[in-house]
Amino acid sequence: MQNKPVDVSRLGSMRCVIAPEARVTPEGEVRRDREGNPQWITGLSVRQAEGRRTDVIHVIVSGVEPQGVIEGAEVRVTGLWANEWAVDGRTGTSWRADAITPVSTASSAPSASTSSAAGGRGKGGDS
Repeated sequence: MQNKPVDVSRLGSMRCVIAPEARVTPEGEVRRDREGNPQWITGLSVRQAEGRRTDVIHVIVSGVEPQGVIEGAEVRVTGLWANEWAVDGRTGTSWRADAITPVSTASSAPSASTSSAAGGRGKGGDS
């Protein structure tokens, strides 16, 4: 079939629901792309920008395992492609991307002022 680029800016928010893991053959060997790089598969939930619909897609990346992508984390997908396929009367869509990276937000890490206010003391406050 045909590979189609996907405009991720129109998809809304994406979260990791299954952390990256090696994509393996039925025999348990790591799958590799045409250049010999290992492939990684990650389950992502995609909430459409408008409405309440959410889908789960399994996205494959080649090369180095996506770092910092954990279940529940919001992620950014770069270079997403959809490939429709048909085999023995079955059809589906496979998803490939250049990269999956975590979205870093200021609210995800506690700031020094938040931690000192929560504890009531700053550094060295115990005497």
